[in-house]
This record gives sequence, structure tokens and C-alpha cells, in this order.
Amino acid sequence: MTQGPVPAGLEQLRGLHLPAGSAGGLQGEIALAVALGFLAALLVGLVRWWQRRARASVRRSALNELAATRQLPPQARLVAQARLLRRLVRTLQGDAAADAKGEAWSAVLDRLFTTTYFSRGAGRVLGEGLYRREAADPAAIDAELGRLFTQIKA
Repeated sequence: MTQGPVPAGLEQLRGLHLPAGSAGGLQGEIALAVALGFLAALLVGLVRWWQRRARASVRRSALNELAATRQLPPQARLVAQARLLRRLVRTLQGDAAADAKGEAWSAVLDRLFTTTYFSRGAGRVLGEGLYRREAADPAAIDAELGRLFTQIKA
């Protein structure tokens, strides 16, 4: 009987080796890529947080100013609300949109709030009827402006 070669024992096996110079450079590049990816994700998160906070502050300040107008007499309240709408449009859409007059102003407000309240509803008084003697319900206008201001997303 002939015996073949005897299998090598575990103590005779040679250890695993990476090619020369590959361990140090590869680990540094991977660590740099991970760090840059983490930094980019952090920056994107901070920018999105800052934008949400800015939007919320515009909404919050508009609602606070609207609440402050509720103490005024009816005609002065309408004027203060119209001024508030001009400032809000100027903040959200710029000077060109805020300088619109008449029906164009009502259209700007309708586009901003995605409604027809200012061109066809009771909100017409805020666009065109400030100098007319129209009977406007201040409580209804306050309620609708409050609802529209809570929807500010810009």
C-alpha cells in the first residue's frame, strides 16, 4: 500500500498577506470618503432645518400680526390686514408681486394662497374695497386669513 502525501497541519499553513502598500492607503481613502459623506449629509440636514425654521417663523409672525389687528376698529383692522398682506407677499414673492394693484393684486393673493377668496369671495374688500363703503364682516375675514396664514409653506 502506498500512501499519498500527508495533508499539512494547521501549524504549517502560511498566514494571509495583502499586497505591499495596500493596507494603509486603502483604509485612509475609505475613511475620508465616509467622513465626507457624513459631512455632506450633515450639511443637507442643517440647510433643510434652517429652511423649515424660516418658513415657520414667517407663518408664526404673520399669525401674530393678524392677532394684533383684532383689537382695532373694523375699518382700521381692514387697513392693517391689507398692509400685512402686502408685507407678506413682499417677503414670499418679492417687490414686483407686492406692487400689483386692483384685480392683479387679487390674482397675486389668490395664487399665493391657492384660493379664489380674494377675487370672488369676501376677501375682495382687502384688494379693491378698502376705499368703498362695503359692509364687511371682520370676524369672517379674520377667520379666513388665519386659516390661509396657517397654510403658508413658502
